[in-house]
Amino acid sequence: MQRQQSGFTLVEIAIVLVIIGLLLGGVLKGQELINSAKVKNFATDFRNIPLFIYGYQDKFKAIPGDDKSVTTHLSAATLATSPATTTVGNGVINGNWDSTTVTDESYLFWQHVRLAGLAAGPTATADASYLPKNAEGGIIGIESGLSGYIGATAGSSGPPAVPATAALTGSYVVCSKSILGKFAKQLDITLDDGVTNTGSLRVVSTSHKRGDPALATTAVLDDDSYTVCMSM
Repeated sequence: MQRQQSGFTLVEIAIVLVIIGLLLGGVLKGQELINSAKVKNFATDFRNIPLFIYGYQDKFKAIPGDDKSVTTHLSAATLATSPATTTVGNGVINGNWDSTTVTDESYLFWQHVRLAGLAAGPTATADASYLPKNAEGGIIGIESGLSGYIGATAGSSGPPAVPATAALTGSYVVCSKSILGKFAKQLDITLDDGVTNTGSLRVVSTSHKRGDPALATTAVLDDDSYTVCMSM
């Protein structure tokens, strides 16, 4: 008696392969959309900060964080009192972009723009979520760029003013931490010249020392985290 063999036909196998291909394509496209959304969020962070400054200037004719009359303008605000060399009201946002000193101008920048209704977030400086975070959970901050240090290279002497130096220019420097290399490179293409150690946007190691040069595009690894700084 002849046995009847059973199995998949070529047509059935082809249909399964097509379905698998469609599913993989959907997953990859979904991941691409997620990555694109993250880069857009990072870009929005950088674009919004100048708007906070301009909006505050328009309201109070002063710079947030550096406003010497802030307690008059905003009754619940804190007046900056450090660093020791700070002259409040001189148009400079003193303090490092990643400062955790509650009396630094760079730290109080966020309280001032929030109290002025320009940005969302807690206004109590002791709040655990006071410092703003990017889409990857890294902190975002701002400081002033000082001309005496612009263009310095590793090992140069001078005041530690520009975090991602190698000729960053501009009145202010905004930095965002813990950004994956693949996003940092895409962000540079979106906002600048596509080269991570030239132009107005630079990429540095998260463990960089102030004054170290920015990293070349070929040195930025897709799955490592970096700090991205942009001059404005």
